[in-house]
Amino acid sequence: MTRGLSDREQRVCSAIARREQAVIDDLALHVALPTGGGNRAAIDESRERLTSRTRALGATVDLRPGQSPPSWLHGAAHPHLPPLPVAVCRRDRGLGPAVLLAGHLDTVHDPLGPFQRLVIDGSRSRATGPGCVDMKGGLVIALAALEALEECGVALDWTMLLNADEETGSFQSSAVILHESQAVAQRPMGGVGIALEPASSAGGLVTQRSGSGQFVLVFTGIAAHVGRDFSRGVSAVNRLAEAVLRCAELSRPEDGAIVNIGPIQGGHATNVVPDHAQAWGNVRFSTTQQCQALCASLDLIARSVGGTCHVAVGRPAKPCTPDVERFALSVRTVSEALGLPLPFASTGGVCDGNLMQAAGLVTLDTLGVRGGGLHTTGEWIELDTLVRRCQLLAVSMMRAATGQA
Repeated sequence: MTRGLSDREQRVCSAIARREQAVIDDLALHVALPTGGGNRAAIDESRERLTSRTRALGATVDLRPGQSPPSWLHGAAHPHLPPLPVAVCRRDRGLGPAVLLAGHLDTVHDPLGPFQRLVIDGSRSRATGPGCVDMKGGLVIALAALEALEECGVALDWTMLLNADEETGSFQSSAVILHESQAVAQRPMGGVGIALEPASSAGGLVTQRSGSGQFVLVFTGIAAHVGRDFSRGVSAVNRLAEAVLRCAELSRPEDGAIVNIGPIQGGHATNVVPDHAQAWGNVRFSTTQQCQALCASLDLIARSVGGTCHVAVGRPAKPCTPDVERFALSVRTVSEALGLPLPFASTGGVCDGNLMQAAGLVTLDTLGVRGGGLHTTGEWIELDTLVRRCQLLAVSMMRAATGQA
């Protein structure tokens, strides 16, 4: 079938090719489940559909409780709702190196909005739909790959994690991700991690990512009537404004250091000196040292004008280590054998792959599908590469499980 692949690998690829329509149908089903906006009913249904298929492959399924995120996070879950659980699906035969697959069920799309289903174009080479590429496409090719491997008698050890808060920072699921990643990394024969994020532009494989943290600046003042007692008031908004401008000076994008602030809240009426103001922000960094320096600077700026700063570093930076590069080169060999060029890339974006690698697990995180328009109502997927991306994932897992990655 394809040069560079063994007979066994080619049999797996043939099994996947026969599943093409089933994979497209599965994609349409999951895209139609509106899992954005913390829609628990759709998230639960999606999770159950996926975990039931892993059970059919002999996996044990454990629903781990999520952790409550910091209450100050912008968009944090409602305090009266329990955190979303994380599904840990494990097929452990004790054979050798293991593969940890990580996928997220949530999207950024409005569950009540008009963008609700998969729409395939006339050529059937492309389709649009909420989450079709980020990352419902990745989820469905992962299940198809595992099922094809099982059909062809390829036994390997794998774990699949399914969380539902990746798009909001994985603060609820990070402890589970770190624990499971560390467990695979510490196996006697080790293993690798694969996050099912979509390929970068031009189908590239991301080998290096920035880290990311969330923060909030909080200021208090003294309220006063603007007309009668203005001079007695102390504006929390003014203090915040001074801090925001100073924080903006911390950004050095050419070095990977970025501080972004917004949204902002302050005051409740124009004729009252505001006694409270706060601003939420995001910080990006390329090294641990850079992260520490930025966090210290944010704290110093806030305190210097009478405020406080709270920071939560959700995802450490993910460098391209020698082991990551070796894994990436192995995947590139498979991709080229399948006729898909695989350029390497770096990005300021973050994902759960950051956490997996921070736990000591060699991780690649763009082995999902190809497409674009992420987080927009024009999100699209390349249907005509769906089979080959699934084949790439399956063969890469085979090689990783035999120590070839």
